[in-house]
Amino acid sequence: MRRRMLLAAPCLLALPRMGAAQAWPSRPVRIVVPFGLGGSADIAARFLAEPLSAALGQPVVVENRPGAGAVIGTDVVAKSAPDGHTLLLMSNTHTANETLLPNRPYALMRDLAPVAAINIAYHVLAVHGALAVRTVPELIARAKVMPGKLDYASSGPGTPYHIASEVFAAMAGIRLNHIPFRGSNEARTALLAGQVPLMFDAIPTMREQIVNGRVTGLGTTGPARSPLLADLPAVAETVPGFEASIWLGLMAPAGLPPPIAARLNQEVGKVLASPAGRDVMAKGGAEPMPMTIADFDAFLRRDIERQREWIRMAKIGMD
Repeated sequence: MRRRMLLAAPCLLALPRMGAAQAWPSRPVRIVVPFGLGGSADIAARFLAEPLSAALGQPVVVENRPGAGAVIGTDVVAKSAPDGHTLLLMSNTHTANETLLPNRPYALMRDLAPVAAINIAYHVLAVHGALAVRTVPELIARAKVMPGKLDYASSGPGTPYHIASEVFAAMAGIRLNHIPFRGSNEARTALLAGQVPLMFDAIPTMREQIVNGRVTGLGTTGPARSPLLADLPAVAETVPGFEASIWLGLMAPAGLPPPIAARLNQEVGKVLASPAGRDVMAKGGAEPMPMTIADFDAFLRRDIERQREWIRMAKIGMD
């Protein structure tokens, strides 16, 4: 009898978690976006919310909790119950923060669990007309005669746009001056007003401004030219090896029951594979990036190391 009880013990311990997974979701699911309104992460979260609500049978609500380089909203999720009712919309800002913010109140791969990768998109390097440069070589030449005096805008320290700018400068052999803003909308507004002469920004959000002539596009940051701005060269055509992107994914508090994680991964995959999902992402200049949970876990760990190498190479600090 004792032997039977010992053999049954692991199964009995698993019952509460299995029961919780089977009952999930029992109330609305929230996706915490640790960035401001209108950015690519916010757009992706709101895009996912409607089909996930239909699939899960519960409302999926988006909650923006920006601040402190994405730390505030991320910490909210890290400290939430691992029951599948609180998720984090994250990006490569988070993998960079593992190096840039050693005193953050959580560790990404310890306190959060990978759920699903979403998509990847590239940037465009844009300048205000007052700068009077029209190509990447011209920009580099201008920066070399005024080292450290040419300002660039970003959506904040540690964001993909900040890191892209510093890695570009390091690889091009120039020095630029960082002007951080509280989100990409503010940075973009400053560029359009001529308050800051240049910035890297998401292709879909800057494309209209380039087409309308409000700013000048110099190049895109993918390994090849972007179909959305086919007339622009890739920056790598001038700075070999340069590539920069923003990718998005979903994580949950550590300890999320595997059946819930698997269901979420499956439902996100369905959205990414749907004709509507592919169409929305293509129009937004993004490519779906479906992965298994194990593959996403490995991807995150590799990106933490890649970001660490870039940050050290470009000597990036949280200015």
